[in-house]
Amino acid sequence: MSASAIRPLSRRSFFLVFAVSAVLAGVLLTALGLYRHFALEDQAHSVPSLASQHRTDPGGIYDFPLGPVLAPTPSPVELLAALPAAPPLPEASYRMIIDEIGVNAGVFTYGLDADRVPEVPLNGYDVAWYNFSANPGTGSNAVFAGHVTWGGEAVFYKLDDLQVGDTVRLRGDNGTELVYSVSDTFLVDPNDPSSLAVMSPTDDDVITLITCGGSFYYTGDPVFNGDYTHRRIVRATFVRGGQPVPAAGG
Repeated sequence: MSASAIRPLSRRSFFLVFAVSAVLAGVLLTALGLYRHFALEDQAHSVPSLASQHRTDPGGIYDFPLGPVLAPTPSPVELLAALPAAPPLPEASYRMIIDEIGVNAGVFTYGLDADRVPEVPLNGYDVAWYNFSANPGTGSNAVFAGHVTWGGEAVFYKLDDLQVGDTVRLRGDNGTELVYSVSDTFLVDPNDPSSLAVMSPTDDDVITLITCGGSFYYTGDPVFNGDYTHRRIVRATFVRGGQPVPAAGG
C-alpha cells in the first residue's frame, strides 16, 4: 500500500477522534454543572435559619426571626398581629405578694451581664424581673428571680413551701393587680443546659419564679460564699386581673 493512501485515512481518524472527544467533554461539563446546581440547592435547604437554631436551643429566648433567612417577608397585618400586648404593669412600679409565705417585695428590672448570665439583685429583699422574658400579663412567660438566703433568710427563703393552688399577686402602684395560681413546683440541675428551658417563651400567660434549692456548698466566692446544688422553680398560671383594684372602704 502506498504512502498516499495512508494519509487521507489518518486525517479522517483524527477528525473522528476529535469530534468524539468534543462530544464527551460537552456531556461531562453539562453533568458537572447540573450536579453543582442541585448540590447547592440541597445545601441551601438543609441549613437551618438562625432563628430556628435558637428556637431549638433550650436557652434561646428569641421570639422573632433574626432576619428574612429562607422565610417570606411578613405583611404589615402579620407584623401588627405579632406585636405583644401592652403590659398592664409598668416596669419597676409593682410588687410581688405571696401571702402563703409572707412575701411582699418590690420588683425591679434586670437583664444579662457581659457573659450573658442573668443578673441578680445584690440584696436579699428585691425580686428581679428579666427583661429578656415577657412582661407579666402579656400572654407569655414572665421570669422572676430572688435569693433564698442573704446573710439570713431572703425574699424567696420559703419558696419551697408553696403548693399547687397557692396565689401569687403582682400589684402595681396604680392599684392594677394580676393574680396567678401556682401550677407546678420542682427542682432543676443548673448544670443541665435543658434546665434553661424554664425561661423560654410559652403559649400561655404564666410567671416563673426561680431561686436556689437543694444543698448549699462552699465555693469561696467573694460575694455569695457558695452555691446550691439545684434551682427551685415555681410556675404559676394567670387567673384574673388587669384592672385597678378598688381601695379598701372605697
